[in-house]
Amino acid sequence: GYMSPEYAMHGEFSVKSDVYSFGILLIEIICGKKNNFYHQLDGGGYLASYVWNKWRDGTPLKVLDPAIVDSYSRDEVLRCLHIGLLCIQEDPAIRPTMTTVVLMLSSNYFNPPSPQHPAFFIRSRSGGLSIPMKELGSNQST
Repeated sequence: GYMSPEYAMHGEFSVKSDVYSFGILLIEIICGKKNNFYHQLDGGGYLASYVWNKWRDGTPLKVLDPAIVDSYSRDEVLRCLHIGLLCIQEDPAIRPTMTTVVLMLSSNYFNPPSPQHPAFFIRSRSGGLSIPMKELGSNQST
């Protein structure tokens, strides 16, 4: 799975760490790309930041895997992207529980909160531990 930001940076693990991993996997499935995908056309960035930027810009369907472009339900894809973004919020307290995730995935009628800016990480040049963008003092979207 994927390490949550709180575990990677502070060694803190909770049930919300699994929610983070699930959110990354959900986004990878929808996009057909791994989270380490670096998107050159959009100014560069990892998959999570690419998806967030498209969501924020009102063009979330641009992240869709081309292999499913002709066979998807627009509402289902948007719901899954929304849920995925909620799952990868930097603050574990605002991530949904897995019970809530299951309910949101199985219901056509739900009113989830708007996702906030998720945690973004950059790979260090040495290939070591990634550093949260927030801790670099950046308040700009990547």
